[in-house]
Amino acid sequence: MTYRKLTPAEINALKANSCRCNDWNLIEVADPFRPEHYSYVTFSGRVCLGTTDSVVVRDGMIPMAAGIYDATIHDCEIGNDVLIKRIGNYIANYHISDNVIIENTASLIATGDSSFGNGVEVSVLNETGGREVPICDCLSAHVAYIIAMYRHDKALIANMRRLINDYADSRRTPYGVISRNVTIINAGTIKNVYIGPEATVCGAKRLDNGSIMSLPDDPVYVGDNVMANDFIISAGAKVDDGAVLVHTFVGQATSLTRLFSAHDSLFFANCACENGESAAIFAGPYTVTMHKSSLLIAGMFSFLNAGSGSNQSNHMYKLGPIHQGVVDRGSKTTSDSYILWPAHIGAFSLVMGRHVNHPDTSRLPFSYLIENNGTPHIVPGVNLKSVGTIRDAMKWPKRDKRRTAEKLDYINFNLLSPYTVSKMFDGISLLDDIERTAGITSEIYSYQGLAMRASALRKGRDYYRLAIDKFMGNSVLKRLEGATLESDNDIRRLLRPTMGAGGGEWLDLSGLIAPKSEIKSLCNGIADGSITSLAQVNYRLKEMAENYYDLEWTWVVENFRRWWGKECCELTAADIAEIARRWCDSVVTLDRKLYDDARKEFSSVARIGFGLDTSSDHNRQIDFEQVRGDFERDPFVRMVLDHITTKTALRDDLLSRLKKS
Repeated sequence: MTYRKLTPAEINALKANSCRCNDWNLIEVADPFRPEHYSYVTFSGRVCLGTTDSVVVRDGMIPMAAGIYDATIHDCEIGNDVLIKRIGNYIANYHISDNVIIENTASLIATGDSSFGNGVEVSVLNETGGREVPICDCLSAHVAYIIAMYRHDKALIANMRRLINDYADSRRTPYGVISRNVTIINAGTIKNVYIGPEATVCGAKRLDNGSIMSLPDDPVYVGDNVMANDFIISAGAKVDDGAVLVHTFVGQATSLTRLFSAHDSLFFANCACENGESAAIFAGPYTVTMHKSSLLIAGMFSFLNAGSGSNQSNHMYKLGPIHQGVVDRGSKTTSDSYILWPAHIGAFSLVMGRHVNHPDTSRLPFSYLIENNGTPHIVPGVNLKSVGTIRDAMKWPKRDKRRTAEKLDYINFNLLSPYTVSKMFDGISLLDDIERTAGITSEIYSYQGLAMRASALRKGRDYYRLAIDKFMGNSVLKRLEGATLESDNDIRRLLRPTMGAGGGEWLDLSGLIAPKSEIKSLCNGIADGSITSLAQVNYRLKEMAENYYDLEWTWVVENFRRWWGKECCELTAADIAEIARRWCDSVVTLDRKLYDDARKEFSSVARIGFGLDTSSDHNRQIDFEQVRGDFERDPFVRMVLDHITTKTALRDDLLSRLKKS
């Protein structure tokens, strides 16, 4: 933009409008300049003013000419069509872009060189330090996971920290930035804060040293009475209703509202937290807590649903709050559940009651951990037949609220993957060992201080076998879907791996499911200095996410003999037919269990409290159906039945093509 000095007539007009300045030569303006759009303004330092041709329409459809009214402005550059009105203290050292509204706000200040929250260290998991993650406005859950959890590799951690610090330095400027189309109204003190385009800050009480990474296609909202220090808020996020953040990263499309407080915590994509409190947590994607009495502390979570009164403890009153816990993806904690850290809860588990014996159930995913008369029990694999588990897996992709094309977290929503299926392989071996060691006639087994009934052990093993049949068979059928199968050679050709990588152990890097070998290769590249920027790190992570199904197939092929007794390169049409039958049987069996589990929600017990003022069972049933609907027409029930039909047809199609070969 081209600026010029004020003319004597313009200076006199400004003075007539009660504007003041010690040195009018430091004020520059763009043409056309309208002095009538400035009143009761005190200018100091170098100030550049854009044009004020537009009429700004504020809340309530109240129009007002762009300009500055009742404000003190120091060393600022202000774009076109900006409305600034009623600034309690002053605006200093800010570049304000076009079409911005700043009204009824205490102060907007930049105090010198600032990286706006980039480089702030967040003490996750261990409140006393040791796993600090330096945050930045392009931080992904996966990068943060590596920094927090790979402390055994000193060169890796040193270089990761250097990459983030280099990025933070690249964001460092001596002035603050308010981007295009930002609205700031009824706010308190905003100090050293970068605000991206289209953001709304409405009623925030105090914002200090942070970045609001709003985007035109995914704006950020920061609302009433919010207080935030040393923070980054990513695109699409909402922080509102008195939330308090200290040393906190807020991921894309995450919502922290209704008096929620967090310190030294990381929240990644699509988290939703209300009312409760967090301290030193690593909240991977879709971590949810909604209740006033819930506390999440010193834990690593993802896809978590925390019930009311959920609580953990990291302090044994000896050496301080040094203990940490891990709750693998997809788990739930029920009302009033409690876990004494350290502990490690397996994927897709349900935790009910108090657990103070430091359980490690990572080898037994899809389990219930329950307290029965003061004794902790484990029921392995039972969550595979829970309608809630499947419903969660279906709803997560639908609840991805990120609207920007540039997503920071690469989220794999699959319930069954090499990560969870390998856990089930291990779980079967573990259950076999427990049964063999204690004896097949035992009624109660013990594992990690948890009691396990003999019936639960055997059923859990069966659930794991069904799920493995389902996953492995589904992978085979997907490779052969729609293909012409004229001979066994056609089958073997289609089942060849398309990538060399993918074998061995798999990891869940807080949402990204990938082979350990690929993660190790990335880490080696960072450690030896061949990867020189965060952009390169994120590109490698993106490649892993995009190549997931090819990598997954390599893992399936590697484990084929272990499960089916044959290598893929040895399979015949008869083998494929048997795999298809076993796959379909497992799908139908699990779906039937889901169907039966869903029916419980329509039982006579579920109808308690319906039809309050009638003694007629018929009227009670009508009242129930008006609210809850009919079981057979329930959308989830219909989905389960349709799934059985679809998968059966897929099996039949494959068998018919095999018969023609």
